[in-house]
Amino acid sequence: MEIINANTAFLSNFEVMQILQQLKDNTQKKHKREASLATVTYETVRYLQDTECQHQSSEKIKNFLESIKSFKLTKLEKLMMINTPPRTELEIQLIVQESEERLSENDVKQIIVAANENFPQAS
Repeated sequence: MEIINANTAFLSNFEVMQILQQLKDNTQKKHKREASLATVTYETVRYLQDTECQHQSSEKIKNFLESIKSFKLTKLEKLMMINTPPRTELEIQLIVQESEERLSENDVKQIIVAANENFPQAS
């Protein structure tokens, strides 16, 4: 059972990384008493920089969301696809609930193409 607060906003890893980088820059200029916050911010940004979001941009995310708009995916499914772009049919099955009933084989291929075009794999 999912319990979701209607006032809750979902952030992608890219958005979290941007916010924390700004916070990190502001924290370094302030008092030393915020050292624990600075540590958490640093460690989180360091982790996120090793994920897919390092190569993402707001424009790429918007283009991806536009290209998958017709598939009637939930907000959480879209968020998971942004954070971990699906590269295989299996990954889509793991992300999309009841994907066999909701998506055709062609839909799955189009989602994979959209993910690869907007979020190319880092080499």
